[in-house]
Formats: sequence, C-alpha cells, structure tokens
Amino acid sequence: MSEKAVSESSRIGFVGLGVMGAPMAAALSRAGFPLALYDADPKRAPSLSLQGALCCDSSAELASASDIVVTMLPNGGVVSEVVTMDQGLLEGLRPGSLLLDTSSSEPWLTQQTAAILTDAGVRMVDAPVSGAEWGAKAAELVFMVGGGDADVARVRPLLDAMGRRTFHLGALGCGHIMKCINNLITAMNLTATAEGLVIGKRYGLDPAVMTDVLNEATGMSWITRTHIQQRVVSRTFDDPFKLALMFKDVGIALNMARDSGVELPAASLNHKLWQRACDANEAGASVSRFVAWLETMTDTPLTSERDDDARPAR
Repeated sequence: MSEKAVSESSRIGFVGLGVMGAPMAAALSRAGFPLALYDADPKRAPSLSLQGALCCDSSAELASASDIVVTMLPNGGVVSEVVTMDQGLLEGLRPGSLLLDTSSSEPWLTQQTAAILTDAGVRMVDAPVSGAEWGAKAAELVFMVGGGDADVARVRPLLDAMGRRTFHLGALGCGHIMKCINNLITAMNLTATAEGLVIGKRYGLDPAVMTDVLNEATGMSWITRTHIQQRVVSRTFDDPFKLALMFKDVGIALNMARDSGVELPAASLNHKLWQRACDANEAGASVSRFVAWLETMTDTPLTSERDDDARPAR
C-alpha cells in the first residue's frame, strides 16, 4: 500500500488513548488520517474531540471500520486480550488488514498474537516507542520496528506522522526486543546517576551543580539532561512513565538474556532494586519515585540550594 493510498482511503483504528495513545492519535488526525477510536474508558475517545473521528463502543466495532489498527497498551498480555476477547479486534479485522502494536510488549507474546492474526489473514508489525509523553505530543517519537519489509512500508506513513525517526530492526518482535534493551539501559542509567548524586550530596555537593557537570562530561545521559533537575531536584517526581512499566521492561530484557544463555549480574541486581522500589510505592507511581525511594533508603534527599530560576525547563 502506498503512502497516498494510506492517506486518502484508509481509516486508522487506534486502541488505547492514555498518556501516550491520546497524543499519538492526535498526531495522526493532524496529518489527515481518518480515525476510529476505542479505549476501555468510554469517556476518553469523545474527550479528544478529533475532527471526523469515529468513537467506537468496542474493539470489534473499531476493527471492522479500519484497515490498519494501532494499539498503545500497557503490555503484550493486554494486547493479546484486546485481540482475542469477546468483541475483540479479531471479530472485526478483515483479511488483508494489519495490526501495528506500539506498546512495550513481551516479544514472545507478540509472536503468539501474530500467529493468531495470521490464521485470520491479518498482518502484524511491532513498533514500540521512545520519547515519552512530550515526544508523543510533539510527534517526535522514535520507533523501533519489527516486521516484514512490505508490512513496515505499509505503516511507515503512520510512523512518520507520529515520530521523527524509524528504525527497522528485523523480523516481527525485533522492535520489542530493542525497546526492552533501551529501557534496561535507561533504568541502569537512572540507578547509577541517582547513586552517584547521593555520594556527592553526602560530601556537600549540590545535585543541581553536579548534574550540570555531568551534562558537560562523560556521565551525560538522557537521564541527566531531561530528568534529574526537572523531576528530582524540583521535588515533583512526576514523570508520566510508570515505575511498574520500567520494572516490567527490565524483567523482559533479563528473561530474554536468560533464554539466550547469558547471565547479566549487574542488570539482575538492578532488577532487584527496582522490585524493592515498586514494592515501596503505590500502584501507578511515577518512574521518578525510584529516586525518591533511594533517597529514603540512603537518608539523602537530593535537594539543591540553587535558585529555581537557574534550573532548566521541562
């Protein structure tokens, strides 16, 4: 299917209109794609007020009205359930249609879901994202994609409308493999950065100034540039990405490592620390609360004496 065909004749279904899904659907709408919308919360689709969008009462209704269905859901288990449940996607998807899963899903569950879809003549592409809520709102997400060449080409106009870069990593499931690796590295970065700042704070260094140094030195990372001062030093601890979802992705990466015959001692220890942080926080807690937990464990709040006006904006 060409980009022109997708743009002019195909209705795109979007399932999952939460923190990430809502702005992603809005980006597709701005790009001119006709949409069908569904969320488990019936108030979400109408609240988006996207011009020309069809608000559906079930996944099956959405699928029957769509040529390509995009999912942005908490994990692969939920994706599988949305496909196979009563009034699920499988009841409405037609042969030749395609499911584009942008969730952070377990690769093995993606393969299982794809097998079910294949029996119904439906194709699948996995394309999890990096870029967080701000990237979704600005249509600057990075997509990590797995799937056949023709299927990826078919959905590329959608990915281009929602993001700034697309990387086709290989066959179906490869996108989800890359996503869990990315989040494993991010989680370990957050752990190492927070622990380093704790050391400095115990010796009288200001966390805001330390972060400035890291951002000009070899310790610089996405965490130091976009998270520490904005979410931790500010004391808001309000990153919209969930602590439990990061823990889940680290676990997926470790399971894949073990399945390949590799033991990762540092990652395994980090996974245990994230488990403890999850246990100490309420369900739905922000990933930023990992640092708050570490502050409590070390009795070292990462507060700054610097004037708020000197801190970078979010």
